[in-house]
Amino acid sequence: MKFEVNRDVFSEAVSFAVKLLPQRTTLPILSGVLIHAEGERLTLSSFDYEVSAQTSISAQIDESGTVLVSGRLLNDIASRLPNAPVTFSTDESRITVTCGSAHFTLLSMPVEEYPTLPEVGPQTGVIPGDAFSEAVSQVAVAASRDDVTPVITGVQLEVSDNDLSLIATDRYRVAVRTIQWDSGRSGGEPTEPMHALVPARTLQEVGRTFGSATTVSVSISGNSDRELIAFQAADKTVTSLLIKGNYPPVRRLFPETVQDHAVINTAELVEAVRRVSLVLEREAALRFSFTVDGLTLEAIGSEQAQASESIDALLTGEDMVVSLKPAFLLDGLNAVHSEFVRISFTKTENPNKPGPVLITGQSSREEPATDGYRYLLQPNLLLR
Repeated sequence: MKFEVNRDVFSEAVSFAVKLLPQRTTLPILSGVLIHAEGERLTLSSFDYEVSAQTSISAQIDESGTVLVSGRLLNDIASRLPNAPVTFSTDESRITVTCGSAHFTLLSMPVEEYPTLPEVGPQTGVIPGDAFSEAVSQVAVAASRDDVTPVITGVQLEVSDNDLSLIATDRYRVAVRTIQWDSGRSGGEPTEPMHALVPARTLQEVGRTFGSATTVSVSISGNSDRELIAFQAADKTVTSLLIKGNYPPVRRLFPETVQDHAVINTAELVEAVRRVSLVLEREAALRFSFTVDGLTLEAIGSEQAQASESIDALLTGEDMVVSLKPAFLLDGLNAVHSEFVRISFTKTENPNKPGPVLITGQSSREEPATDGYRYLLQPNLLLR
């Protein structure tokens, strides 16, 4: 094999191929990147039996062929090459990478031991890249990081003819975002709703990678033993096995209507929470007191450090006092991409115990946002 390729194009392709590779693997062969050169295209692929990535770029190919090389090492090299064309060649088990005055010699890995990449099924639907990327960033932060309960470490995708909903929870909060979706159907009987539980880490990487794409094609396929989702845009493809299990029915936790709420400038609230929480010990909550005069934040950290701050808030309904963990609250506030935020207060059967707060965007002090984002936050467990 021998080819010459633009340094920046090659570096970006290698970076994409290795992003989803595991940091550690029991099978060293899975840490490799498969490079296939044929015609005028260079294809780079990675696969660890759960997630695969593949991209294709233009190159001047003098000798076609296929080689497997350590992904992390090649990425480190490609990202630091000088500004010159990259020449890549193989001689039996040795790989030579030359760029300007830089020269590297690597050992290849056995191609015949590398697993076959999964096939992408028929297209399920298409979604705008920017809307998809924004939705993923808003929701995935609420997914659990505790592998003890794998089903909530993923983001649940719920697909209908016209909408795609993303849902995530870690038992303390629930984030939901609904965006428009083109299933390719026009008229006729509506399709059966589809569900896909995607690992949150994988989905976050897909969202970042495909955010600048005009459209992202999504394919959900497979059988009960091996269900697969694929994302495609331009010359890039990512596939992932779906998480098995029944996602908890968290939609029922959202109230149909909420009477009492407060509207606050989002940036002001974010800055106040960050300041006042400086004196808190880890896992401690902030106290939020909502009155007709505004909002007061209070933190009782220790005998040596306490803090409080008051900011403007437009309250509708009765005075309310709630305690919320600042890190969880900031996750929700940072996902509200509007100037103002509405914090709505739900009720419980115990009048002395407030229910979860519902966080949504406000395009102005009077008008709610229409982006379909909702974030439900409770200091105690929402699910048991």
